[in-house]
Amino acid sequence: MRTVLILVLLTMAAGLGYVAYEGIAPRQAATAAPAPIPTVRVLVAAAPLHPGTLLKDQDIRERALPPGDVPDGALLATQEQRDELRGAMLRRYLGPGEQVTREDVLRPRDRGFLAAVLRPGMRAVAIGVDARTGAAGLIFPGDLVDVILTQTFSGADASIARRVTAETVLTGVRVIAVDQMITQGAIIPSGSARPTEQVARTVTVEVSPEQSERLAVAERLGQLILALRPIDAPDGDQAARPTTTVFGADVSPALSSTETPAMPRMRVIQGGNVNDVIFR
Repeated sequence: MRTVLILVLLTMAAGLGYVAYEGIAPRQAATAAPAPIPTVRVLVAAAPLHPGTLLKDQDIRERALPPGDVPDGALLATQEQRDELRGAMLRRYLGPGEQVTREDVLRPRDRGFLAAVLRPGMRAVAIGVDARTGAAGLIFPGDLVDVILTQTFSGADASIARRVTAETVLTGVRVIAVDQMITQGAIIPSGSARPTEQVARTVTVEVSPEQSERLAVAERLGQLILALRPIDAPDGDQAARPTTTVFGADVSPALSSTETPAMPRMRVIQGGNVNDVIFR
């Protein structure tokens, strides 16, 4: 009986050991699974980008790479690096998915940025804007804009129907910089808004020498307003169009109805007497 009892106890111990092993083995197998390979998210070209391109947010996307494949000077996928690329000029061609490095771009705060961005024979002219005249701060480098001149004449110079005017003086000009803080690389105090969150005060556009003269005169005549053009506008739509003037009466017919019609009159001269006769 003692022998039988010992055999039974040994059998039960073996069974319990097997059950314990089966419960521990999966955990050990799971623990032995290889750890995921660490990656670094960098900024790459979202589409083919040609030299001279002023980069926008849609030109850049993120890509995960092993740490060993990240080149020196690569830009990481952080908000600060994205802000740094916005408006920067591309120095070389980048294919889709190709990494962007610091050597590939010339940033707005870098010395010689404006001179490098300008095409041969063109000039850079700054226009003062505010939240209303500058499209509420939604204009960025690389955008195309029209420049509209608005004027208000005094009552002695024009009738009420023609006292306020607007006309497009330039069409399809390229924006190459926004605000002095961006073009000169001013340091932003900690906790303050980034340039993209502030309303720009200066927009620099690329124009021809003749256009720069027209722009200088237009700025003295009245207020300039920038009208943003669509990004997919055909090339023919960027050509200069005949200038047309819009008067106040063209927008509000009420101005014409309130104007007193001019009465026909005749000046009668009799010897030394001069009289104006009005026909009602």
